[in-house]
This record gives sequence, structure tokens and C-alpha cells, in this order.
Amino acid sequence: MKSPVAVVVLAAGAGTRMKSARPKVLHPLAGWPMLRHVLENVTRLRPARVVGVVGPDAKEVAAAFAPHPTVVQRRPLGTGDAVKAALAMLKGHDGPVLVVYADAPLITTATLRKLVDACRRDKAAVGVLGFRAHDPSPYGRLIVQDGKLERIVESRDADEIEKKIDFCNSGVMCLDGALLAALLGAIGNDNAKGEFYLTDAAAIARAAGHHAIAVAGEEAEFQGVNSRAELALAERALQQRLRAAAMDAGVTLVDPETVWLSADTRLAADVTIEPYVRLGRGVTIASHAEIKSFCDLEGVRIGKGARVGPFARIRPGSDVADNVHIGNFVELKATKMGRGAKANHLAYLGDSDIGGASNIGAGTIAVNYDGYGKYRTVIGAEAFIGSNSSLVAPVRVGKGANVAAGSVITEDVPPGALALGRARQATKKGRAAPLRAKLKARAAAAKRTRQK
Repeated sequence: MKSPVAVVVLAAGAGTRMKSARPKVLHPLAGWPMLRHVLENVTRLRPARVVGVVGPDAKEVAAAFAPHPTVVQRRPLGTGDAVKAALAMLKGHDGPVLVVYADAPLITTATLRKLVDACRRDKAAVGVLGFRAHDPSPYGRLIVQDGKLERIVESRDADEIEKKIDFCNSGVMCLDGALLAALLGAIGNDNAKGEFYLTDAAAIARAAGHHAIAVAGEEAEFQGVNSRAELALAERALQQRLRAAAMDAGVTLVDPETVWLSADTRLAADVTIEPYVRLGRGVTIASHAEIKSFCDLEGVRIGKGARVGPFARIRPGSDVADNVHIGNFVELKATKMGRGAKANHLAYLGDSDIGGASNIGAGTIAVNYDGYGKYRTVIGAEAFIGSNSSLVAPVRVGKGANVAAGSVITEDVPPGALALGRARQATKKGRAAPLRAKLKARAAAAKRTRQK
């Protein structure tokens, strides 16, 4: 039986280039903190344990690792020292130990599994993920002979021949847990920075008669994030990956480059999304639903055959049932729309329950907030809410009831009732022309006054 893998996630970097009060690894990508992407990918390996290495006073980062434990690297003495800080948490583990970086969120589970499987197959003490670099100059080079990794040479230490090598070090490593303490103990800090480099473990393993290997991956997966510009590049790459996966699963993206998804977006086959749509966290869309242009959705379930937009906003806590129509300039917040209900234009429905097959007229507002508390509006099935109505919550409109256009509803409306909550109209015959003349004269006088 294969020994399970353990994972060490290095997250102790200061991230000063981000110029942010927020820890670097907690900056969001596709709606998730960068660190969560890494944790999600390593968790799919079903590891025996995951240990995070954080810097001093990094309480927010440590909390983001939960339920996984963390250890503190007291001083920034290099990657070898960081992994050594995790040794106590790895006690008794003699299987592979995978070392990954919290600021490299694009690496996939498949690539990590490829490295671990290769180390198991070759009984390697050290395995390294490498890539063919378009521009190798910033990276350490992997020196491979006869299929075995001899050593890793840092870019600044490479000679002219080694600089021509384009097979580069990603930093992601897999080490034999039974040899880990010995390998780390043999790493020295006789270098310009006085740091302990984990990469030295490859040469140390070879010198001790053990195997070391390099496994090739795709350069795009090893893109690190150290600045706002690199964060934007990672976001673009991740969005391209999410869009491709959606289309492969049967989703129509009319203009993919203008659709922004989240890591947890769930789209069924035969969903259609038009240009300029943002799907924030917590969005699930059922088959045959259509999201039209310029919509913003977050924290919502969209039912089968529903139509949303254009120019609609749906905020967290909402649920849109099958065959619902949400039209242009309609906003929902914590609102449930029953099957077949319609709000086709210019409405705000906050903290509301809208019954199936009900119709919400243009300009309708669920008045849910009094400055101190928020209250619900409940509308029964097959109700009709006339245009430009204000429903002052808490209020209930019964099944099949009608609310006349322009009404302000402050009391419950029984099922089947007609509610009129507006002032009586007064009509003064023949008074329009004198009124216009009076207003015209007033405007002319005001203009003369301004010109003096």
C-alpha cells in the first residue's frame, strides 16, 4: 500500500511588494484568497496531513489555514529553514512530503500528483517540478544527467554553459519523509544571503547515494504572485482556465473574455451567458438559464430556464426558481423568487419572498429598511403588483391579490383582495393653460434678474 503524502505549504513571506495591509496570500483570485486555491489543490491529493508555515504575528494567515495546523518561522532564513520549522508536525510520517508555495496559486492537482507518483515509482529521495522557461534568466537551472537530477544551480551562480539551459526550477519539491530530517540537517547557509536553501537537498541526496529526479510541468502553472501586477496576470490566467472548463462542460459564453467567474461558480450544461457578466462567489445556475449582458450576480441560485437581465443585479442570499424572469435594472437582495414569477424592469426587491407566477410591476420597491432594522415582504402566488408601488415591510400580500399602480402598501393585503394605497386624484378643468403662463412668466423674470 502506498504511504500517504504530507504537504508543507510555505506562507511566511512578508509580501512587501504588494504594498498592502492585507497579507499577500490572502489577496483574492477568482473570489477566493490565493492561499485557498493552493489548499484546495493539495487537499484533492487526500494528504495524511497539511502543515502551514507562517511568519511571526501572521494570525490572519494562520486562521486561513484552518482546520490545518500551522507553525511559525521566526526569522526569514530561507526555504530549508521554513520546512525545518514544520518537522515536529511531520513526526512519524515516512511517506512523501510535498513542499508547495502559498503564493503560487495556479499549480494544479494533476501536476502535483504527477510529481508524487514519479517519486514513488523511482524511489527518489528528492523530486523537483521543473519547466521549460520562455525566459530562463531569472530562474535556477535543473542540471539533469542520464535522467537523474544532479543539482540545482541558482541563476546568479550559473556558468555560461548552465545559463543556456532552459529547464528551470519551480521550487515545488517532493522529499522522502524518512530522509527529510537528515536532508534538512545537512543543508548549510554558506551563501551570499546566509540562508538555508531547500534546493540544496537535491545535491545532498545525490552525494549520499540516493536518487533525485526532475519532473516537467507547464510554465504557466508556476507563476508566482509578488506584486499587484502579477496578481492581475494570475487573475487573467485563472479566468481563462475557468472559462475553458465551463465551455468544455457545455456552457455557452458568447464573448468569453468579458465574462468573469469565481472559483466556486457552478454552471450546468446549456446555460448561456452573454457579454459583460460578473459571477461573484456562491453562484449556481441550472440548465437552460440565460444570463443577459451587464449582469452582476453573487450568492444566488438561478433555476432551470430562468432569464436574468440585461443590467440586473442579484445580491447574496437570493434564490431564483425555474422559469423566473428578472429584467433590466432589477435588483434582488436576500430574495426568493417563486417558479415563473416575473420582475421585468426597474424594481428593487430586498428581503422578500415572491410567490410563483406573481408579477412585479416596473418601479416596485420592497421598502425593507427603516434605518435600524430590515424586514421582509411576503407576496403570495399569482399576485399582481402594479407599477410604481412601495411595499413597506413587514407586510404580506396574499395569493391572487392585486396592488394598484402607484400604491404605498403599509398593511397586509388578504388573498384575492384589491389594494389601493394612493391619494385621490383631483382634476381642475381649464386650469392647465393659466398655470403654464404663470410658470413661463416666473421663469422669464428669474432670467432677467440673473442678467442684471
